[in-house]
Amino acid sequence: MAVGKEIITWVDGAWHQGNAPIINAADHAAWLGSAVFDGARQFEGVRPDIDLHAARIIRSAEAMGMIAPVDAATVQGLLEEGCAKFGPGTDLYLRPLMWARDSTPGIIDLVPESTGFSICIETLPMPDPGAFSLTVSPYCRPRPDMALTEAKAASLYANNGRIMAEARARGFSNALSRDFEGNVAETASTNVFMVRDGVVLTPVPNGTFLNGITRQRVMALLRADGVCVQEVTLTVEDFHEASEIFVTGNIAKVMPVARFEDRTLPAGPIAARARELYWDYAHSR
Repeated sequence: MAVGKEIITWVDGAWHQGNAPIINAADHAAWLGSAVFDGARQFEGVRPDIDLHAARIIRSAEAMGMIAPVDAATVQGLLEEGCAKFGPGTDLYLRPLMWARDSTPGIIDLVPESTGFSICIETLPMPDPGAFSLTVSPYCRPRPDMALTEAKAASLYANNGRIMAEARARGFSNALSRDFEGNVAETASTNVFMVRDGVVLTPVPNGTFLNGITRQRVMALLRADGVCVQEVTLTVEDFHEASEIFVTGNIAKVMPVARFEDRTLPAGPIAARARELYWDYAHSR
């Protein structure tokens, strides 16, 4: 899946131009979805928290039952090396991937030592704020005892993809998804925050969604800036009462929501401050 116009791929010890083939037809991942990945960003010449993204793919691989063929320091070093092949001001999406090649004789479970590793680095402009909209998805996040929710696992994204596709078919950018108890978990591709009475509220991690790196960073930055941030159980009705909504994730980092369902939301000061604080952090200002 190439999402940018220019792409380089690292696999089998070398960099290749373009979207290089990496998975064979009989690989365990091709048949049974045993792949994990991560996503980091370069924008304006900076790569915030790249070390945390490199470490997370190792944890995701271990959660899947794979033995990572490289350590986090190697992943980070290769990401840095690949970014240097583009201009320093190029907006990039950095995507390391690990997948299982072999199955055991029982076919279903993977061979831990057969883990493959690649990196894709693609040009991808940072989206501008102003038009991001949210609806509510009819589809829910799986329980932790139903899916590998503690990992950034590719197998989870079929459900995320249908959440996104259904929302876009109705004219929205993304959608809130709920957990098995009917409470808001996240969107199809981001963590979500709302503001009420000057307090920032975000769904408490309950194992149904990934506690994102950018999410954690933004929470810490806002708290250090004197903003009250609370992790709580939130319903869709809570979001209808919000004065501001914003999302965090690797593609846009911090994005204010301009429309929730049929309600237009004005540009809010806390979302703007969260974005400013993150950019200052990224540039170490």
